[in-house]
Amino acid sequence: MTLDIRGSLKNTKLSSNKYIVLEELISNSIEAFLIRKHQEKSALDCNIKIRIDIFPADLLGDQLDLSISCTDNGCGLGEDQTKAFLTKDTSYKDDLAVAGIGKCRGAGRIQFFHHFSLVGIASTYRSGTALLKRVLAPHEGRKIIDFVDFTTEKGDESEIGTTITLANLKPSVRNAIYAEESLAEIFSAESVKRYMLMALLQRLVSLKPILGDFEISFETKYAKTEKLETTTLKKSDLPVVSTTRDIAIEERDPKSGHELGRQQFFKLSHYKLDAAVYDLPKNAISLCAKSSPVQDVTSRYLRTRTEQNNAISGFHHLVLIEGDVFDRRVNEQRDGFDGIPAEIPSGDMFSDETVSYQAIYEKIDPIIDELVAPADWNKDVILKDVAETFGVSAAMLADTETRVRYGDSAKSVAERALKKYQDRIISETAEILSLKQEIVNSEPDSEEFRRKINELSWKYTAALKNFDMAHLSQLVVRRAAIVEILSLACAQKLLIQKPSDNRRKDERLIHSVFFPMRKDSLDVPEHDIWLLSEEYQYYDYISSDKPLSQIEWSNGVKLFEGNIDKDFDEILKRRIDENGAKRPDIAVFSKEGSAIIIEFKAPGVHMDDHVNDLYEYAHLLAAKSNGRLRKFYGYLIGDSLNPLRMGGWTRFPTGKGFFNTYEVRDPETPRVLGELYAETLFFEDVVERARKRIAVYQQKLQIDLTKR
Repeated sequence: MTLDIRGSLKNTKLSSNKYIVLEELISNSIEAFLIRKHQEKSALDCNIKIRIDIFPADLLGDQLDLSISCTDNGCGLGEDQTKAFLTKDTSYKDDLAVAGIGKCRGAGRIQFFHHFSLVGIASTYRSGTALLKRVLAPHEGRKIIDFVDFTTEKGDESEIGTTITLANLKPSVRNAIYAEESLAEIFSAESVKRYMLMALLQRLVSLKPILGDFEISFETKYAKTEKLETTTLKKSDLPVVSTTRDIAIEERDPKSGHELGRQQFFKLSHYKLDAAVYDLPKNAISLCAKSSPVQDVTSRYLRTRTEQNNAISGFHHLVLIEGDVFDRRVNEQRDGFDGIPAEIPSGDMFSDETVSYQAIYEKIDPIIDELVAPADWNKDVILKDVAETFGVSAAMLADTETRVRYGDSAKSVAERALKKYQDRIISETAEILSLKQEIVNSEPDSEEFRRKINELSWKYTAALKNFDMAHLSQLVVRRAAIVEILSLACAQKLLIQKPSDNRRKDERLIHSVFFPMRKDSLDVPEHDIWLLSEEYQYYDYISSDKPLSQIEWSNGVKLFEGNIDKDFDEILKRRIDENGAKRPDIAVFSKEGSAIIIEFKAPGVHMDDHVNDLYEYAHLLAAKSNGRLRKFYGYLIGDSLNPLRMGGWTRFPTGKGFFNTYEVRDPETPRVLGELYAETLFFEDVVERARKRIAVYQQKLQIDLTKR
């Protein structure tokens, strides 16, 4: 029987856990003690001694090396134990009916050979009525260990147990694992004790009745200074578990995602430790295998280093999650799990696991948040931010079962909720397309055809809700942002509107909120003409300060006569205000024969001086369109107006604006060319109208986005 060291190192990855060697040494010692206790039926107490020597690795002392020895009072390395030690994938412990010992693949000791080039063993054990001592001398460069490499001699009862000594830390491991922190700090007695309390806590608590008044001592000697540091971890150091929760998770088919009608069970244990009593290096939330932490997930719940490494409201938190799936799926180096999918369906045709990380987290997240969140954390603040910033309401979060966790940002919550809607939409769309194909292939006079028609209609109706919620939330938030920007621009409160500017551009900024200047809808398909009226959003063509003669009606036919721009220039020459070199600020056209004319007036410019401009624009557009345009809507928007000069206009019941209706007539003949409905509006009236318009959507989403 032979242990192939080189082959084992090739097939077992180096663990990323810098304390893995100590964990394996102590775990093996505990199991050896459990075997001895089971065999002897004695009142023995577990006793484990860890000795760490730190010394210079070279003559200059610039680099440190270390050796580690672990001595226990377990059963010793007898025949069965030696065979197991020499077997890479051993099943030795599987057949032991000993409480506290689980299944094991025997790969942990391979980490000894990963880390150190020298491994030595001295073990005393019972063999019938005899006491024997088995020794494996440490040798550099060993490739295999055979049974004959052990020597056996007479032993002493007081020495029953095993001492394993590891020496000569490998340079590759030093660079990979220990490069960022001093070995003296990592392996100080206090540091090792604090870590082992966290790593072994669950197992020590569960085995407390069997281990007796156990003691695990830690001793670190610094050869350079002759300093000796000692401490112990005893039964009295173990805290009482604060909370335990049993969690059931539905199993799902890994291919389809359908529920299988059975559950897997997990246990969550929470230790809330007074920081004044327990000097721990950090908080720890871990997924465990065989009662030992394997995968640290603390950063999922405590987002910052400060929260992770310090007491929260005076307490350290240890949260351990255990389950059979973790025991089965733990990898050989015990720093992660293999074969647990992120979600189900996993998309992996070879996946056979029926529980996913997503399902696990959905169950444990709200429990852990409840346990570790500081008392002053307010979930409502995040919910409000999610609604106001991203348009994702509390109803949408409930619909998608998206929970707000301590440490979440509004962005992360919104992303999770909208991703779930996106996944639903994709899934439902695929089902609808599949169902459509089945309908095409079915017989119209069969009952199957009618059933599938009904099924399709219900699926489509259900899918609309998800489409609506995702798209509506984006629409409302975008529009709310546009309204707020328009409000600030009208009030000259945007940062870009500096009072010290000699040449203000307030009108230009307000104009650009509605539609970019000197562009048309062929250049910019997205705009915000809805600020005036929702129906204008769907007109065919928008032009902003661009030649009207280039607009095509259909099939390449121009909307206006070729000289329309020249005629506009003649009108503009007669205007002497600061806008005298411009066409209508925005013109919007519909193939149904209507046009919208929008004119902005800079703050301080009186609108009553320009009310006739709208009529002139409408007349020219009607005359030059060869009868294609007959209905005109004109808007004059600014902040100054003399009501005494608005004779013939009607004041709106609310707001300060006026409206009027004109027949647009040919000045040479009595022929009516069209009709103009005109409004003079104040900037604040436009903002208020827009706010009321999106309020309908806000009510549907059950959110309030008018953050003022």
